[in-house]
Amino acid sequence: MFTGIVECTGVLQSAEKEGTNLHWWVASPVSDLLQVDQSVAHDGVCLTVTALRPGAHAVTLVAETLARSHLGLKMPGDRLNIERSLTLAKPLDGHLVQGHVDGIVTCIERRDEGGSWLFRFRFDPVQAPLLIDKGSVCLNGVSLTVIRPDRDTFSVTVIPYTLAHTTFRDLQPGIACNVEFDLIAKYLLRWQELGYQPGPPSS
Repeated sequence: MFTGIVECTGVLQSAEKEGTNLHWWVASPVSDLLQVDQSVAHDGVCLTVTALRPGAHAVTLVAETLARSHLGLKMPGDRLNIERSLTLAKPLDGHLVQGHVDGIVTCIERRDEGGSWLFRFRFDPVQAPLLIDKGSVCLNGVSLTVIRPDRDTFSVTVIPYTLAHTTFRDLQPGIACNVEFDLIAKYLLRWQELGYQPGPPSS
């Protein structure tokens, strides 16, 4: 579990394919603090640390991860948002994020608003019930507030600190982002799809 508050950015050092898997080495300021088997979010995707070396850590991306996210498009030298997993002693400054991305959205607008930056995204209309105005969404591992969602687009506003300390500084129209929708919204939508109706608890 994560919060969507990015700790730092890392750099993809290498990517090696093995069958349907992809093995990465990532260098980051927190790599020397990690342990093998620890969960770490990379652009919002929860991955398990498999090996360590000075200043870097290894992770493995399986076929499902590559199909659901944009991580398969990353090349050595690309930056990644990094967040270590939540502990009970850590403040929940963002919102509850599983690191299980729902897919990708595409940036269609980046606008300087003189103190903040507005980013607008296009998404699959099937996912529209998962977004509400002023609700939460996680984009590339960053917890953000939804602005003016409609049938297939929504916006977020990014403050200067977030722009400077995450990969949002590299984000331009046409680039895909990993998206994780709000966990509670996903459960409610699933209940609706299955036709469950609220009622008194059974005795």
